[in-house]
Amino acid sequence: MPSVRHVSHEFLRRQGLTTVFGNPGSNELPFLADLPDGFRYVLGLHEGAVVGMADGYAQATGRPVLVNLHAASGSGNAMGALTNAVASRTPLVVVAGQQVRPAIGPEANLANVDAPALMRPLVGWAAEPACAQDVPRALAQAVFEARLQRRPTYLSVPYDDWAADAGENSLAVLDRQVERAGVPGGEQGRRLAEQVAAARRPALVLGGDIDSAGLFHDAVRLAERLGGPVWAAPSQFRLPFPNRHPLFRGVLPAGIEPVSRAFEGHDLVLVLGAPVFRYHEYLPGRYLPEGTRLIQVTEDAAAAARAPMGEALVADPAAVIELLLKELDAPAAPTGEFRPVPAPASAEAPRLHPEQVFAALRDEQPGDTAYVVESTSTNSAWWRQMDLREPGSYYFPAAGGLGFGLPGAVGVAMAQPGRPVVGVIGDGSANYGITALWTAARHRVPLTVVLLRNGTYGALRWFSGLLGVPDAPGLDIPGLDFTRIAEGYGVPGRHVGGVDELRAVLAERPDGPRLVQVDTALTTPS
Repeated sequence: MPSVRHVSHEFLRRQGLTTVFGNPGSNELPFLADLPDGFRYVLGLHEGAVVGMADGYAQATGRPVLVNLHAASGSGNAMGALTNAVASRTPLVVVAGQQVRPAIGPEANLANVDAPALMRPLVGWAAEPACAQDVPRALAQAVFEARLQRRPTYLSVPYDDWAADAGENSLAVLDRQVERAGVPGGEQGRRLAEQVAAARRPALVLGGDIDSAGLFHDAVRLAERLGGPVWAAPSQFRLPFPNRHPLFRGVLPAGIEPVSRAFEGHDLVLVLGAPVFRYHEYLPGRYLPEGTRLIQVTEDAAAAARAPMGEALVADPAAVIELLLKELDAPAAPTGEFRPVPAPASAEAPRLHPEQVFAALRDEQPGDTAYVVESTSTNSAWWRQMDLREPGSYYFPAAGGLGFGLPGAVGVAMAQPGRPVVGVIGDGSANYGITALWTAARHRVPLTVVLLRNGTYGALRWFSGLLGVPDAPGLDIPGLDFTRIAEGYGVPGRHVGGVDELRAVLAERPDGPRLVQVDTALTTPS
């Protein structure tokens, strides 16, 4: 009979999970033994960077990806990065090693006494098989749960299980397929279409799930058919709509009162592919203006259940968009030209204003460039200057935790080697995932990292003002030279000093990773 390891590897191959992101410990080595031809192991030097790279890779491919971590200590190191994967609904399958079963109860070193409990309630599903013969089935469940829930899953496996006899029934898992269909029923679809058609002043709110599901251009068609304003949902991690389209009003503010104010005068707000809503700053008020009705359409049943207002339909947004386009048979009204980009603000030399950097990226990078952004204090400057018209053009840390940006950019670039990828990373956030540069160099990932250096945690400075604590310590980080750090990891680094030099550097097309450091003036997120 085949071993548990053999059956598990074959199942992963058939499911297409042949790229493994990991940072192994001793407990993980038996799983990694005899990896079949066609598997690729991507080593990260810290578990947070491992998960960030896998997160970017899975988002860019739209498919689950396998993550291999150490037991309690390694899994614990990864949990901060996992919060972003949870919020972006990324289907990561985390497989961690465990001590042999006789060593768990006595709490031998490297034993994780209650491994599933460590990761709950963060992940969508967590387990440790009760016996070795259940490992292939449990691994299949982890993959299918991640795919169905679009949320990370976690499986802890004692390391001696991999060499055990899998048993004759284990082969039944190899041909399994689990799929999901979310088309609204006839009455549900009719009622939804009638409500949307009857709205006098509808507004559309789109979430990151629209871009994740490949519905970017379909959302444009629906918006132009409705003819009303379009917002991106608060705390946006993907761009679901062209940001200079004449119907686009930007990202909704992340507070109750300003969101409600934005909806004034609209009788219907249709929310597609987003929670309702992921607020941030506590700005209390009415959830909705008087006379405004909200309908949420999402595949995420938990997001539908926890929303504090409105109606919800748990369904595939793709099916709903197709239904509405069919039912709303009025021709789309002309929308006019895309909004022009304003001239970038400037700063006192030798620093550049972030808008000058973003204008250079917009002009010198191809139009289909994918940007992975983790520079929170430059958020307002970013949207003032960028013109993004293609799907998959924007990735941002979904839970707000730093450390996704640089590893995420490596993952996105590995997933799409034929597409230009740029990481726009602040100096405050770069340190959280800096080890990803080594992986980029090791795999010669075609990636440009634009490092914005202002010597401080800019977003925290802004928040210190909002919260009335301007004298808080620990906000400045002077003296960091990321060009030298990058070169130490094997990535060429360059410090540019002016707009002309920056534009010339960005116009180059290297075939491997590089880091471009730019000194920038301090700005605020809004």
